Amino acid sequence: MKGIIVAAGYGTRFLPVTKTIPKEMLPVVNVPSIAFIVDEFVKSGIEDIIIISSRRKKVLEDYFDREIELETVFEKEGKLDRLERIKPPANVRFAFVRQQRMLGTGHALLQVKGLVGNDPCVVAYPDDLHLGEPPLAAQLISAWRETGCSVMASVYEPWDVSRYGVLDIAADGKHVRAIVEKPGRGTEPSHEVSIGRYLYTPEFFNYLEEGWERHEGGEYYHIYALNKLMNEGKVVYRRCSGQRLDTGEPEGYLDAILRYADTVPSLRKVLDAYMAERMGK
Repeated sequence: MKGIIVAAGYGTRFLPVTKTIPKEMLPVVNVPSIAFIVDEFVKSGIEDIIIISSRRKKVLEDYFDREIELETVFEKEGKLDRLERIKPPANVRFAFVRQQRMLGTGHALLQVKGLVGNDPCVVAYPDDLHLGEPPLAAQLISAWRETGCSVMASVYEPWDVSRYGVLDIAADGKHVRAIVEKPGRGTEPSHEVSIGRYLYTPEFFNYLEEGWERHEGGEYYHIYALNKLMNEGKVVYRRCSGQRLDTGEPEGYLDAILRYADTVPSLRKVLDAYMAERMGK
């Protein structure tokens, strides 16, 4: 099982900071958002991680490498806790591939087809973070082992789903027949909302390549290949447990920081003090 992180985009919603800092490196308190995905992969047993990046993003490679100078300083000073915090993940093999032209997520994934080979893979976008156990990637792997199919992660939204991609579920309650984008109220096929996490079987990349050969220009997305698999009854969904954090926009990013801080006792004290101060006004 391989893990793929799509991290090639410009991050224009976060300008001006993303003029020089990759959006994937923006911290949720003190942890870059991309590190949450890597940690999730590692906890799910994934040891081969491919990161699709682009120009100006060499800092992603540096972050997951050793920092010899700091290691030396912390070792001499006996600061083992800090030394532990800067260690790269153990037993993980990273590969970095650059998408040289911004032509969409489907085009980005095609750049790593040769590295994936005949293995299934979990694809993640650093906009979607997950807190909780079991890790989200492990939940998708479990569904793949049960069915042998590609897997889409979803969350159940009981209220209005007109802003989302909504899953059309087959009669068996497992397979996905289609994704309906932004359905009108009362026309939604379900209340299962697709989120940015997928497990793809190797044939997905063959269909991705097929679609690219027919593509007539502009950005190319993964939906062609996904539709092919859904039409063949080879896609299931897994409603994810745990807490999803959507950092795709500044408002969601701030919400993610607050929700993550609420899980850390030392940071929760700051939140409690702030709320007490606000309530007192």
